[in-house]
Amino acid sequence: MTINRHVQISVAAHSGDYSKEDEERARVFVREAAKCNPILILGGYWGLMKVVVDEAYGLGLKVVLMLPMEKESVDPPPGVISIRTGMEYRARSVPLARSGDVLVALGGEVGTMIEVLMAYAMGKPVVVLTGSNFSTDGLAASFPNGFDRRRTAPVNYVDDPIKAAQLACSGAGARLAGDWGGEDV
Repeated sequence: MTINRHVQISVAAHSGDYSKEDEERARVFVREAAKCNPILILGGYWGLMKVVVDEAYGLGLKVVLMLPMEKESVDPPPGVISIRTGMEYRARSVPLARSGDVLVALGGEVGTMIEVLMAYAMGKPVVVLTGSNFSTDGLAASFPNGFDRRRTAPVNYVDDPIKAAQLACSGAGARLAGDWGGEDV
């Protein structure tokens, strides 16, 4: 029996200030991703994550927020599912990274990089959008061929938000979440 389901895209993005260019790239990503009608999973409703949520909500996409205990009182749009994890910021990154079939980083700092590395370690394909002037841009120079020699999952660096969305919708070339056996990687 084949079960049809939506691709689940975890989105890691900066929690603070961002440029107009970063905002537009996030919106373009969401508009392109909407073509495959995914479920988007994010870690909050502030910073660049708020842009993604608002754009997705406006397009009628399903959105799930994994809220850290420090910011459980945020008020997202109606219909956005808020999971109050009871976990601090970094701990809530575990279910964020684990729940997606693929993780896309739209630009960010150490929190975004933690989520990228965590998803990779869990066998999730990763797409890193470069050209944002955030620290995540340095991942491509530091790790051009993946994060370690085990090649746990594909790591894709792209500078085009449309290509990032297309890769995410395609599963970015790796097995889906249900195939990960929990091996120590």
